[in-house]
Amino acid sequence: MSKPTPISGFPEWLPAQRMIEQYVLDRIRNTFELYGFAPVETRAVEPLDQLLRKGETSKEVYVVRRLHAEEGDATDASLGLHFDMTVPFARYVLENAGKLQFPFRRYQIQKAWRGERPQEGRYREFLQADIDIVDRDTLAPHYEAELPLVVGDAFAALPIPPVRIQVNNRKICEGYYLGLGLTDPAAALRAVDKLDKIGPDKVVDLLVETAGASSAQAKACLALAEISTPDASFVDAVRALGVRHDLLDEGLAELAAVVETAASHTPGLCVADLRIARGLDYYTGTVYETQLRGYERFGSICSGGRYDNLVSAGATTFPGVGISIGVSRLLGLLFGANELSISRSVPTCVVVALADERHRPAANRIADALRRRGIPTEVSPTAAKYGKQIRYAERRGIPYVWFPGADGAADEVKDIRSGEQQSAVADGWVPPPADLKPTVT
Repeated sequence: MSKPTPISGFPEWLPAQRMIEQYVLDRIRNTFELYGFAPVETRAVEPLDQLLRKGETSKEVYVVRRLHAEEGDATDASLGLHFDMTVPFARYVLENAGKLQFPFRRYQIQKAWRGERPQEGRYREFLQADIDIVDRDTLAPHYEAELPLVVGDAFAALPIPPVRIQVNNRKICEGYYLGLGLTDPAAALRAVDKLDKIGPDKVVDLLVETAGASSAQAKACLALAEISTPDASFVDAVRALGVRHDLLDEGLAELAAVVETAASHTPGLCVADLRIARGLDYYTGTVYETQLRGYERFGSICSGGRYDNLVSAGATTFPGVGISIGVSRLLGLLFGANELSISRSVPTCVVVALADERHRPAANRIADALRRRGIPTEVSPTAAKYGKQIRYAERRGIPYVWFPGADGAADEVKDIRSGEQQSAVADGWVPPPADLKPTVT
């Protein structure tokens, strides 16, 4: 078989990287559960009409079909792989509304697929960790202030650079644009959302072209986007622009509560940044983007926002707020910069040595006794000379080699890093806590 060609955008981590990923997921999951979020998992596919009506471009959605589907059979062709967790979660809530208790707090850690151009930290198959809070008919705004706290605590539990969560409120932008006299605030939002990608001059042109703005109105939109403060002083800065609208007032109050709540929980966690818009059409209130300090050039690693109109059944609506951690994106950036390492490339803590193959059953019994007490253990693959068995452990970073006693002598365990060797019994010996599991730094 010829050497396979890698497929770009579909990461496959090495074992040490995969263990780091599991470590990260465990701590994220633990934080989510500390805040009372319950786990769910949804199917990988959704109807295409549902995927395409939420503001996502059709070019990024992968279609699912059988290789030998009969001609004219459109059953599979109407399905696509989900590109995020929000759309499938909305459908899940609608289907299970009679079985759920509201407000419903859920977390979801799954793969998603998006057919965009692969680049550093951006993939076509990627892992996300999402939380959402959904209620029936109304959702209190204090939940919008809670989500940054959860994310801040999740990141603080990881050995990664600090993060900064940029927050805005779509009501501020839409109310401001309406106060300026623009009749298509959604088009203005989409234009301003491209500010970092195309620059202010081209955004002005885009506002004039797509949102019907005059040159003066376009420049006023940019003036709003330039406001960024680490506290609630953004309210005065917006007021100073002289634009008035009830929706603007509502958004300012909601965003001030988010920033002040975050500041009391973790000073410096959030900053009000009024250029943050989020491109998806379903956001209606607070929106979030998260920068990893030192990696700002790569964009957001954690995003989301408030949505009021994504889920409805007749006259009943299910407004929600959610945020998504791009786990693959985060790890890809840190792996690429060699910022994460692990103390050993296997979970094993102890290798039980073999004097010869006749003693393998006895070695297996020792390994079983250690495993029963939660100590990851393997038996040496061969009964080579002890020096080779020790080197087998050294190459994998395994800290201990266990030598079964011969002719009634006591067993001994050796710390191969220090050379220290001591008598031990499999039913009682325990390694130092730092050696039990691989350590991520």
